[in-house]
Amino acid sequence: MMLGEFVYWHWLALAVFLLTIELLEPGMFFLWMAQASLITGGLLFLFPSMSWEIQLLLFSVFSLVGIAVVRQYFKNNLTKSDQPMLNKRTAQYIGRVFTLEQAIINGQGKIRIDDSIWKVKGNDCPVGTRVKVIGAESIVLLVERVY
Repeated sequence: MMLGEFVYWHWLALAVFLLTIELLEPGMFFLWMAQASLITGGLLFLFPSMSWEIQLLLFSVFSLVGIAVVRQYFKNNLTKSDQPMLNKRTAQYIGRVFTLEQAIINGQGKIRIDDSIWKVKGNDCPVGTRVKVIGAESIVLLVERVY
């Protein structure tokens, strides 16, 4: 097949291919390219004498416009979560007070939070001391003694 022999079903096949990629690798990117392919195929069905250059131009323009419009929409309409710290476990604990499960010796100890044991860093303190979480370094909580 030569490049100039595009027919409408080629664009429909490309749309199916792009939708398949979108299903396998979701990201709302290939979806808009598939939509552009469907539109281009529909226009080629209505105007079968359209040159391949115009077809590729239309496909490119529809793809870029679709992607740009959706990106702008999602950028301006982010969904606010009722639990913004859900996937930020260490940030959830900042400001809370816990009891030391293991004494802080040489700057390191452990606390129990629900059913988990967390490593902590802070000034040396004996077991049972109440400490407040003031920050986090990766998965280690930074604490200070509560008086």
